[in-house]
Amino acid sequence: MLKRRIYQCLSAASLSLAVAACATPNLVQKTVNRRVPASYNNANAQDTASTAKLRWKQFFTDPNLAALIDTALQNNQELNIALQEIQIARNEVQIRKGEYLPFLGLGAKAEAERPGRYTLQGATEEAVNIQEERRNPNPLPNYQIGAFASWEVDIWHKLRNARTAAALRYLATVEGRNFTVTNLIAEIANSYYELLALDNQLALTQQNIELQSNALELVRLQKESARVTELAVQRFEAQVHNTRSLQYNIQQRITETENRINFLVGRYPQPIVRNDQSFNDLATNNIQAGVPAQLLQNRPDIRQAEQRLAAAKLDVQVARANFYPALRITGGAGFAAFKPGLLFTSPESMMYSLAGDLVAPLVNRNGIKAVYGSANALQTQAIYQYERTVLNAYVEVANQLANINNLAKSYDEKAKAVQALNQSSTISNSLFRSARADYTEVLFTQREALESKFDLIETKMQQLNATVNVYRALGGGWN
Repeated sequence: MLKRRIYQCLSAASLSLAVAACATPNLVQKTVNRRVPASYNNANAQDTASTAKLRWKQFFTDPNLAALIDTALQNNQELNIALQEIQIARNEVQIRKGEYLPFLGLGAKAEAERPGRYTLQGATEEAVNIQEERRNPNPLPNYQIGAFASWEVDIWHKLRNARTAAALRYLATVEGRNFTVTNLIAEIANSYYELLALDNQLALTQQNIELQSNALELVRLQKESARVTELAVQRFEAQVHNTRSLQYNIQQRITETENRINFLVGRYPQPIVRNDQSFNDLATNNIQAGVPAQLLQNRPDIRQAEQRLAAAKLDVQVARANFYPALRITGGAGFAAFKPGLLFTSPESMMYSLAGDLVAPLVNRNGIKAVYGSANALQTQAIYQYERTVLNAYVEVANQLANINNLAKSYDEKAKAVQALNQSSTISNSLFRSARADYTEVLFTQREALESKFDLIETKMQQLNATVNVYRALGGGWN
């Protein structure tokens, strides 16, 4: 009887299966553009080595900077949030895996029922005795204990594809965490170099305050001897005050930069240990860009976009499978009786059941079509996102490589400008003492010399930042 029922269900659903298969929308897929330029530039066209292969401890050799990065990798809140995202994605894989496997549970039930006398069940129980001259209890208790199972047979690989998609999204969260690590290391390094640059600018400002104060005293003496007027004294005094104001601005920037580093490290404000004397001796690393195709292997954000794209394609397969019939098998086995003492009496109290259902959607297909259309749109969106990520990665590398080259030339020119302005400042001071130059020439020369030294320190910081940025753009730091 049970076999006949299952056979009838399968036979009745075969027509539904044929109708559903014919009415299923075509699978929509967009071709992914994976092309990348042949080379970053002609000089590196044949260079297959990549700086991104270096571990961050090999790339950043400053022990104080390395200590900050080590602490950040343990305490940074954003990184810890990313770790929880990985755990959530891992749990999602287990959920999908559980849906694919049969569900088996143990259960117990106790109930009492009194059907109406003028119903089929009530009239039947009234006419039938449990034993001779022993009527059914009224109300009739029912005690059950047993095992129950249900399993959706994955005919169209819907559940398996959903499980694989969840696994791909888990891998995407891992790559997202790696991308967070890369950006975190780069941001700490850039802030650290900015802090060293500000320290040097502060020291330079303090030196200039001392020199300008001495010059102010000299001008006051010259005024007493009637060699200059009060106007010169006021101009020199104003310059001293402006430089002191600049000193306080730099001190504020130092405080903010230190606190930004502390925030990235995951701790409350405290002094940052550093050696500002080593700033001018820091050498920019020799960058080997490799070939563009290595970006697809090194950049975590590209790998993340690739995993999401693969998951989106499987989501389309899952949505398409909703148009097909679903086969579910249910069953159970155990003991049932109206009296606890008779519960385990065998075989009278034994019970079992087995059923199979094959159901295909026929009427409410608009909702399924909408889900399928959304899955296709999300897949296309994932393709565009992947292509955008690859394009952005190439642009970042090309920009930073050009930036390194141009900053090196700019630094050389600014160093020559600083040397020339230092000499002109010395000459203007000598000429002013001998009354052969106007005081305005001294003021302008000192101001230009200070600005040029600031620009030189700024360019040095930009060089170091460009090196960090190209290391990040190539996909280094997370491995």
